[in-house]
Amino acid sequence: MTDAVHLEVDGYAFVLQESHSFEWLRPLGKVFRVFDQQDSGNLSFGIMQQDGTRLFVKYAGARTIHANTLNSPQEAIRSLMSSVSVYEDLKHDALIRLRDHFATERGYVCVFDWVDGECLHSQWYFPAPAKYEDPCSPYYRFRQLPIQMQIQAMEQILSFHIEVERKGYVAVDFYDGSLIYDFEQNRIKICDIDLYQKGSFTNTMGRMWGSSRFMSPEEFEFGAPIDGVSNVFNMGATAFVLLGGEKDRSYAKWNAGEALYQVVIRAVDPDRARRYASVKELGEAWKLAVRQDECITGE
Repeated sequence: MTDAVHLEVDGYAFVLQESHSFEWLRPLGKVFRVFDQQDSGNLSFGIMQQDGTRLFVKYAGARTIHANTLNSPQEAIRSLMSSVSVYEDLKHDALIRLRDHFATERGYVCVFDWVDGECLHSQWYFPAPAKYEDPCSPYYRFRQLPIQMQIQAMEQILSFHIEVERKGYVAVDFYDGSLIYDFEQNRIKICDIDLYQKGSFTNTMGRMWGSSRFMSPEEFEFGAPIDGVSNVFNMGATAFVLLGGEKDRSYAKWNAGEALYQVVIRAVDPDRARRYASVKELGEAWKLAVRQDECITGE
C-alpha cells in the first residue's frame, strides 16, 4: 500500500498519498468537515463562511488515498471540470446546487450549497452488515420510516431523472451513495451526478462505473447501448433498494403495494424490450400504481 501523508486544515486531519497545498481554501471560510475516503479521486470539505453559510466544496487535483491510474489527479480534474455543465443543465429541487467553480494552481474546485442530512450509503462508517442492522445507520433508519415517506423520496428521485431524460442526459454511476436524506425535514437530495452524460452512448468499458445493485445488464456488456431504457432499469433497481430487498427483488421482500411492485419488476426486466420505453413512462405507471394501491388499502 502507498505510504500515507497526514495533513490538517483548521484542526481537521485527512490523509493523501502525497503532500498538497490547500491555501486556496482560506478565502472560502473555515473547514468543519473533511471527506477523504472517496474512490472518485476527489477530496471534499464542509466549509463555514463568516456569515454562517455552509458550503460543500469538492476538489480534484490532490492524490487521494484511493487514487490510482483510473482516478488519478489528472483524470479527476478532467471529470470534475466536465461535470460543471451537467449541474448547470440539470438544476432541480432534488439536486444540490452548484454555486461556483474555479481552477487552482494544481487542481479544480466546485462549490455547492451544503445539504443537511445523511448519506444512505455511508460505506466507510456503516459497511455491510452494519448498514442493514445498526440502528445508527442512515439506511437502516430510512427503512424504518413510514412507507409513504419512502415512496415520496423515490418519487423525488424519479422526478429528477424524468428531467434528466427530458434534457437529453443519461445517468451514469447513480446509486444510494448519491442520496442524502434529511430525517428532520423528510427530504431527499441527490449529491453526485458528475458522470452523467449528454446523449445515449455505447458501452466501451465492459463493466462500467457504479454499484452492481443499481446497474442494468447493458452496463456490464461491452458494445451495448446505454440510454433512457438503461435508466429505467436504474430507477427500478433504486426502488428495490429503497422499498424492497435490494438485489432480492422478490415480492416477499417488497414493502409497498402489489400494483407498484408490478411496475418496478417490469422496470428491471433483463430484456430491454420488455421494460418501459422511458423514465417518463415509468413515472406515469408509478403514479397510477400508487393510486391503485391506496384504493385497495384505503389510505
